[in-house]
Amino acid sequence: MSDESDEVEETETVEDDASEPEDEGLQDGDFVRIAYTARTVEEGQLVDTTDEAVAEEEGVAEQGEFEPRTIVLGEGHLFPAVEDDIRGNEIGDEGSVVVTAEEAFGAYDEEQVRTVSADKIDEDDRYPGARVQIDGEGGVLETIIGGRARVDFNHPLAGEDIEYEYELLDTVEGDLEQARGLLGMMLDLDLEMWVETDEVEETRVVEPDEADEDDEDDAPEEPETVTETVEKRTLYVESTPQLAMNQQWMMQKQQIAQQLVELTDIDRILIQEILDGGGMGMGMGGMMGGMGGGAGDVDIEEALEEADIDADEIADEL
Repeated sequence: MSDESDEVEETETVEDDASEPEDEGLQDGDFVRIAYTARTVEEGQLVDTTDEAVAEEEGVAEQGEFEPRTIVLGEGHLFPAVEDDIRGNEIGDEGSVVVTAEEAFGAYDEEQVRTVSADKIDEDDRYPGARVQIDGEGGVLETIIGGRARVDFNHPLAGEDIEYEYELLDTVEGDLEQARGLLGMMLDLDLEMWVETDEVEETRVVEPDEADEDDEDDAPEEPETVTETVEKRTLYVESTPQLAMNQQWMMQKQQIAQQLVELTDIDRILIQEILDGGGMGMGMGGMMGGMGGGAGDVDIEEALEEADIDADEIADEL
């Protein structure tokens, strides 16, 4: 009897294991270094590439850095169809997948081709094929006749199926390399950065225990503010003029920082501007000289007034 019972239990265990197979290959949340080239299916027009040789062949090598990129699977860094094709694959695998126009840049909409006043277009851009901005909306000028212009406001790749050919190169480990890869992918910049563990004072509010309802003498207690020292993994990023002027960074720095914190072991990000003082003495001397003499002879308030600069506004800015 006992042998039969053991045999049944063993069979049930095997069946349980078989019913819950573990996920294999790359899955959501994995940091993956990937090389790819994307082209339109119909005419083979280059859409995007990480291959410098391809960029040179297409004459776009000067438009940015062309090297493999780091993505986080499942975070929408590539079109869903591409991520679906990658999911479950192994490092070293190659693949090809077509993203339909609807999933890529949308179907072509004839209603997005509209007639506008030619006065809204800069004179230098009044030729067929020019990229124009009309009331904050981007489009391509098709024709211009007299005072009317025909502008196509569809995405330039609307209606195009896109084929991605890719190779999975490696997984990316460690918060510094993961942060470097993500910022490089988002901003297309090679930034100097490092990670340190800092001790930081953090303040939090502790709610008091509820007073005993039966004891009328117990007055409600006030919340208590507690300051404690905690360890934070800090990503330090050296600021550059390119970072300061990067449109993506200027418009979405908070969202980018939030994604970094959510996807890595980093707790906070500090952007550091390094000033070595080079050229400051000569620059200040030139400014003072232009205001009427050496620094020792200048009345600062008079100089600011002559230069039509509000000292209070400067103080507020500082």
